[in-house]
Amino acid sequence: MASVRARRGFDRPYPYSLVDGLFPAAVADELADLPFGAPSLDGVSGKRELHNDKRRYFDTPTNAEHPVMGRVAEALQATDVVSEIARAFDAPLDDTFLRLEYAQDIDGFWLEPHTDLGVKKFTCLIYLSQGPGHETLGTDIYASKEEHVGASPFLRNSAMIFVPGADTWHGFEKRPIAGVRRSVILNYVTHDWRAREQLSFPETPVRVA
Repeated sequence: MASVRARRGFDRPYPYSLVDGLFPAAVADELADLPFGAPSLDGVSGKRELHNDKRRYFDTPTNAEHPVMGRVAEALQATDVVSEIARAFDAPLDDTFLRLEYAQDIDGFWLEPHTDLGVKKFTCLIYLSQGPGHETLGTDIYASKEEHVGASPFLRNSAMIFVPGADTWHGFEKRPIAGVRRSVILNYVTHDWRAREQLSFPETPVRVA
């Protein structure tokens, strides 16, 4: 977890961190090249929930089919890794569940500002794709739902990390996407998460030592 220890922290408009080299380079490359087709938006965007039937997760069957996904899930379930993340970000991770989504966004995609506050106790947005102009496709950051203040860099194997709160407004302003914007959305969620089939280990919460 050297990448976490080398993180760059920011205080405004809310506490968040940027991390480079989150995974071994070969793992990031393998994740970026997974053979999944990007789902169609069907002319609708603004919330990921609008396409729940097309979303892809690091769930039990998918992890078995694609070993790199299984290895990533196992690493992020491990008590030593969870404990280091919890300490580094002062995140309440004990007795939460690992949820990983493999996101593939195409031209026309956008996300309205939202905070993740609620059942998500940790958010890490991990960037994978390297298409033309993808360096401009980072997560948009807001001081409020209405006030846009900037965006994170979008570089393969880098990430934006924060502990969700009432002020952690983020989203994605609509702009051209060449090819597919690929990323992994890492959350640790509480027992109240209803869609258990999305979890990597639905019967086993993580522990902090």
